[in-house]
Amino acid sequence: MNKISEEQFQRIVGQRVKLAREDANLSQDELASQLGLNDRQTLSNIEAGKRKLTAEELVKLIQTLGKKLEYFTDTFSLIGEGAFSWRAVGAAPASLDEFESKAGKWIGTFRRLGEIKGEPFNALSQRLTLTERSSFEEAQAAGEALVADWDLGEVPATNLGKLVEDRLKILVLNVDAPSGISGAACQLQQFNTILINRREPDGRRNYDFAHEIFHILTWTAMPPRPYDQADKVEGTKVKRIEQLANNFAAALLMPSASLKPRWEKRGDQDLHDWLNETASEFQVTSDALYWRLRQLSLLTPTASLDINRDRLTWNGRSPSAQTLPKLFSRRFVERMHWALDRGELSVRRAAELLDCTVEDLEDLFKSYELRVPFDL
Repeated sequence: MNKISEEQFQRIVGQRVKLAREDANLSQDELASQLGLNDRQTLSNIEAGKRKLTAEELVKLIQTLGKKLEYFTDTFSLIGEGAFSWRAVGAAPASLDEFESKAGKWIGTFRRLGEIKGEPFNALSQRLTLTERSSFEEAQAAGEALVADWDLGEVPATNLGKLVEDRLKILVLNVDAPSGISGAACQLQQFNTILINRREPDGRRNYDFAHEIFHILTWTAMPPRPYDQADKVEGTKVKRIEQLANNFAAALLMPSASLKPRWEKRGDQDLHDWLNETASEFQVTSDALYWRLRQLSLLTPTASLDINRDRLTWNGRSPSAQTLPKLFSRRFVERMHWALDRGELSVRRAAELLDCTVEDLEDLFKSYELRVPFDL
């Protein structure tokens, strides 16, 4: 089995020692004293990855800081790495933190197996030149431009997921998330990840995905906050960033070149029926389509008064068995399959990392029509 180099491992352990010490609000002098080290410099060298912890020191460290052994030694987890931005409504901070730890294992596993396999990681090759001072019209224009640049066609939602994976090399994971969590973006030095709650309604899932693409493409200029509780955005700057993301997402999924001709041809059809049918065609919610028409001034404020928003429900339903996305993604599952097939991971370890049973693991490979690489 391919092992991480001693130097790399020592550096990882050192980074996590520093993180755990800071979590405990201890100075280097205080922790060094509790560990029985000669002086602060010794601990400083450990944290810098210049000195190896002895087994006895590691045991003392676990006892002193209240962390498990895996916290310091598991190279398949993200600990102190990765910047997350969660899109959630009504989710408790504790459940978000717990789920972030789980997601960190999925992302960390994908990264570690990529290192073992020797596959290069591709830095993000495209960014949006937008800032929090950009106008909503500029955010919409950026979304429209990407539709043309990426050749997404009349209904961008149909091709968007595959293109983001293939062109931007973003890891996309469809996951089962706790109630209230719609999705997240995660930035690592090596690559970016978008997580989407696959149990969300069809149209909302696509909109959340486009929203997270905005955050990935603007992360350097406009770092999103860790928890975007979409209905409780506070602070002028933060609120504006999320509004820019929403304007971008609407234009990316419902480009004016596709939407305007449909609007002009609607005839005398009941507007509610037209909104529901057209939203289904674009694979968004009817409410999102309503606001997109308002953005484009196709639906005037006066005309909007005649719309009963309670009737705008088409494509806001939960996904059926036919539309429910497969768990994780083919790219992710194929890497797990390779690792099990080559003996780089044991079946038990793989199930632990994915937080599932061995039977679930078998079903996962079958769902992607992959040979099950182990015997039950």
